[in-house]
Amino acid sequence: MVLQQQTDVRLRGKATPGCKVEVTGSWDGAKAVSEVANDSLWCVTVSTPKAGGPYEIVISDGDGVPAVIRDVLIGEVWFCAGQSNMEMPMRGFDRQPLRGTNDIIARSRESTKIRVFTPDSKKGQWVRSSAKTPQRDVAGEWWSNTPDNVANTSAVAYLFGKYLNEVLDVPVGLIVSTLGGSRIEPWMSREAMDKFAGYGYEHLEEGAKDNPWNDPCLLFNAKVAPFTDFPVKGFLWYQGESNRHNADDYDSLMASMVCDWRARWGGGEEMPFYFVEIAPFRYEGNDGTSAARLREAQANALKKIPNSGIASTLDAGNYNFIHPVDKFTPAERLAWMALTDTYGLTGFGSHSPQYESMEIKDGKIYINVKNAPNGLCPMWTSLSGFEIAGDDRRFYPAFAEIEERSCRLAVSSDMVKEPVAVRYCYRNVPEMSVYNVAGLPLLPFRTDDWD
Repeated sequence: MVLQQQTDVRLRGKATPGCKVEVTGSWDGAKAVSEVANDSLWCVTVSTPKAGGPYEIVISDGDGVPAVIRDVLIGEVWFCAGQSNMEMPMRGFDRQPLRGTNDIIARSRESTKIRVFTPDSKKGQWVRSSAKTPQRDVAGEWWSNTPDNVANTSAVAYLFGKYLNEVLDVPVGLIVSTLGGSRIEPWMSREAMDKFAGYGYEHLEEGAKDNPWNDPCLLFNAKVAPFTDFPVKGFLWYQGESNRHNADDYDSLMASMVCDWRARWGGGEEMPFYFVEIAPFRYEGNDGTSAARLREAQANALKKIPNSGIASTLDAGNYNFIHPVDKFTPAERLAWMALTDTYGLTGFGSHSPQYESMEIKDGKIYINVKNAPNGLCPMWTSLSGFEIAGDDRRFYPAFAEIEERSCRLAVSSDMVKEPVAVRYCYRNVPEMSVYNVAGLPLLPFRTDDWD
């Protein structure tokens, strides 16, 4: 296992009521003692040192042979959750491959200090667990870094952890709690859902039987609540495809979920929350906008969630595969944000450029962009993906150019003499074309609020 470095960690278990349990970590030899309650439960708190290990934890109740937990590493622990694109293992799904992961699996060494805990799973098999009430315990085990284990580990989570392990040179622990096809509501606690009317969490019992991945709170109870006593550095989130049809609420739902998770872990806004933009996929058609609306909500969530960041996948999707074959791109972009914003590294970019404001002048709309300190650059010779409209709300393909040595775009069309609104990449499968110098895509945006 991996314990978060330089923090207080609760360890708990069961023993004979009335006896005293003594817990000793080999990193400092300090003893923590707990008297076992009448319900047979005990709990102690141990303080962890700087990153290192392996260590041992010895647990004794004074009667019989002490229990010894071996291969205990101290480092950085991240909680990784979401639906199938977070769940998708390094080996891929059946008939759905991943690009480049086979080499990583083959080169995996057990000596590499990465450990993964996936609740309710056996190698290659995930249990669709849910619960009506918050659970204290969860089944599972910590996996070491063998090829067989790596093959069955979430690709996005593992590649993120591998990047951190190599750059920071510390052990990395990944708690991967996922369920394919799940909406965001099941990952939220009852308290986090209280402010949202009409989501039907009063029907939890029926939902637990019939459709556990779509009813509010049920996945939180089974796959999040058991870990809230276990300190983590931060959160990774890859979800949203299943919420395309209630995208208008998604940013508020996510903000409520994150606030609740942070409170339950006791870390507040200091706990980073990094998430992945849903990738291009045809859904109801390439030119449909259900995915665009969800991406818009994801971008809006950045304003509502302090200490958060989004990893764009606008250039890493496959219009005919809802599970993109490229998991390196989102994992690396998540890692870059963690390295700069959480661990304080400098010298490289980590955030995608984002729409900031607009100005209308002389038949053009000028778009100001942030997170592009060294300017914007095109993917192709000419810029694509822009549309412009006048008061009639009819959008036409637009010509766009990057103003020299600036973070400003000028957008126009001969079809629209008096423009009032611009959209960029507002399609399920858009034609993206703009990056910052760090190679990060401009996030999709629209300046209107028309349905």
